[in-house]
Amino acid sequence: MAERPSIEWDADQAVTHLFGAHYRAMVRLASLLLHERGIAEEIVQDAYVRLHARWHKLRDPDKALAYLRVAVVNGCRSALRHRRVVDAHLAASRPPMDVPSAESGALDLLTQAAVVDAIRRLPTRQREAIVLRYYVDLSEAEIAEAMGVSRGAVKSHAARAVAALRPILERL
Repeated sequence: MAERPSIEWDADQAVTHLFGAHYRAMVRLASLLLHERGIAEEIVQDAYVRLHARWHKLRDPDKALAYLRVAVVNGCRSALRHRRVVDAHLAASRPPMDVPSAESGALDLLTQAAVVDAIRRLPTRQREAIVLRYYVDLSEAEIAEAMGVSRGAVKSHAARAVAALRPILERL
């Protein structure tokens, strides 16, 4: 079976193949952008459902995987915007808490948690560029397509992210 769906496939066959081949990678991508697996899975599932519904409208079925990536990244952006609004309303309605959770204290002991935390602090575009490059292992062209920016912008975002992460990673 081909890596990407053939133009002769119907929506059921194509999406079933893409789901089997790429679902975990898409959830990993969304999880790294959102830091919340449950919502990441919902966003990925929604992307597959939208792909299935719009399969007949795809100009180039061989780009279905790229369509999925864009849909997942955009879904994550929407979820993060929603989260910021909710957090702002919650913060305004209660006094700030200075006590870290037991989970965050346990995670801080792990080197991986420090790296993930450093990535979380990056601006959105820098975080997306780093996650798509180093965790999803996409090329600059694929990252540019997923983010909806030029390859030069991808290089710029990635370089700034690496510069911001370097001092933190050197201490580990």
